[in-house]
Amino acid sequence: MTFKSYFKYSLFTLFLTLILSCSPKLNKISSVKSVLYPAAPDTARIQYLTSISSSFDISKKQTALEKTVIGEKNALPIYKPYGVFMRNGKMYVFDIALGGGLEILDFAKNEFNYFAPKGTFKLDKPINGYVDENNMLYIADLGLQKIAVIDPEGTYVNSFGKEENEKPSSVTLQGNKIFVADLGTNRINVYDKATYKFEYYFPQALSGDKDYLYSPANITALNDKIYVSDMGSGDVKIFTLKGKYLQTIGQYGKNIGDFVRPKGIAVDKEGNIYVVDASFENIQVFNKEGQLLLFFGGHYVDKGDMWLPTSVNINYEDIKYFEKYVNPNYDLKYLIIVANQYGPDKISVYGRVEPKVKTSTPKKK
Repeated sequence: MTFKSYFKYSLFTLFLTLILSCSPKLNKISSVKSVLYPAAPDTARIQYLTSISSSFDISKKQTALEKTVIGEKNALPIYKPYGVFMRNGKMYVFDIALGGGLEILDFAKNEFNYFAPKGTFKLDKPINGYVDENNMLYIADLGLQKIAVIDPEGTYVNSFGKEENEKPSSVTLQGNKIFVADLGTNRINVYDKATYKFEYYFPQALSGDKDYLYSPANITALNDKIYVSDMGSGDVKIFTLKGKYLQTIGQYGKNIGDFVRPKGIAVDKEGNIYVVDASFENIQVFNKEGQLLLFFGGHYVDKGDMWLPTSVNINYEDIKYFEKYVNPNYDLKYLIIVANQYGPDKISVYGRVEPKVKTSTPKKK
């Protein structure tokens, strides 16, 4: 059974989300065991799992002896994350308040580290990134107007793209190509992965054309498609890898399925599209036909809510680090990781969940 057939959304709940868009933020938060979306009586498909805001949320706790011998450690905070990406047990947080660095959270080792490339190369304003299957890190640096490439040991390898990019905002890889969303030129620039040479760009359109990009904020890829969140037109545009326009999802507005400020975007293996809206402070989920399936998050009041969210990343391979947070009535299918620029929960981790299948116990004869 597909993801589409599971989801229901509540018009009344969405109405409340929209009318509360101007509600004040609350500093006090309460402890909640399980935050599920949609709420009962509908069957939940998304669960808020946990949040990470400092080294204390991942690092091993000091023993009493360690505190006595070396002193009590202070928490290392995540300041103002914009992008987030997780692969092979490591979470990369692109923190625009660090001044040329990022946080790398190693869940296998329970380590939290501030990162800057080894050597003389310096990052300026890294806002988004992508890690390939070989753990090569590609960083979209808004300040340098380049994409920086860092190897698994943290050493600078190369940088490219200043000739074509004015404000590179997002980067993704698919096959042997590197795709860069550029806010300055309003296009997607494409490079060869092996040589870093510029090959082509898209769309080759004019303002007013259905495929024109007004402010491409974030991109992601699945199979033979590139998905672009267009902050300028308040929608999502989908292209082939060669740049052929396929469809638009959503539009600017405050109704169901609309966007005000779409930013982060991610796609699961079924082709369902997760779109961050920094104004609604939620994520709306669409199927590949563009139909709204579900939304979750909302203006921050408590755990599971969002506070100026900017980025979303879907991860299948690292669910083992978060299974302990899952409601025992559900199975965890994949992770949905969201960066919030403000509030107490800087990185929030949600799970795509499904109810456990109940097996009947054979009666004894």
